[in-house]
Amino acid sequence: MLVGVELIAEVWRRATAVQPPPAPLVVALAAVVAAVLVLPRAVWPYTRILITITHEGAHGVAAFLTGRRLQGIRLHSDTSGLTVSSGRPSGPGMVAMLAAGYLGPAIVGLGAVGLLIAGHSLALLWLFVILLGLLLLQIRNFYGFLVVVGCAVVLILVSWYSPAAMQSALAYVLTWTFLLAAPKPVVELIRQRRRHRTAESDADQLARLTHVPASLWATGFLIVNCAGLVLGAVLLLPALAELGQRVAGQLAAA
Repeated sequence: MLVGVELIAEVWRRATAVQPPPAPLVVALAAVVAAVLVLPRAVWPYTRILITITHEGAHGVAAFLTGRRLQGIRLHSDTSGLTVSSGRPSGPGMVAMLAAGYLGPAIVGLGAVGLLIAGHSLALLWLFVILLGLLLLQIRNFYGFLVVVGCAVVLILVSWYSPAAMQSALAYVLTWTFLLAAPKPVVELIRQRRRHRTAESDADQLARLTHVPASLWATGFLIVNCAGLVLGAVLLLPALAELGQRVAGQLAAA
């Protein structure tokens, strides 16, 4: 028991320590690495499972916060997922739970930006470990169990054994990945709905509950996620804001 207490104390000491911010070039390189993980079609299916974990986790958190009973989460090898909860089949709680999924990655990304700006890159990695541990309690299939445990093990190994520079780099890559990837599943949803009408997507279920067209829900998700990406990028790389101001000034002058 004493060893366990000492281990927890050491984790807490490391997680609450403030790490110096990396050079802007390192932050920019982390963005490039994240883009390589998100944009190419060959790589995206592997990265998308991280976004699915976040998507379903956001459903679960929203269900808990709105008083619904969370019954379980499944993650599938085709990068899809399913969150099941019980409670009223309509009303604000159900709407909030359905809407949370596609907004989850952007919210997580912006929250991560806040921790990075405060110098808590290692705390961010340990927070991800804790969230994965809580998610594991709700996983109801073997594939989902393996994926969540695998992600948690990687984060624990990096957080405990790797140099501080590597820990910080991973924290920034993950943050950029959430920000960059957040709009992509929404774009896929919009394309899917254009090819053939879906009946069980989050947007379609929201349309039935609120009488707001599913296309408007999807467009809203896309706008919010893109805004999160822009805000996160400006906060992580203030030079981008200065560049944007110069470009805007030149366009106004022209």
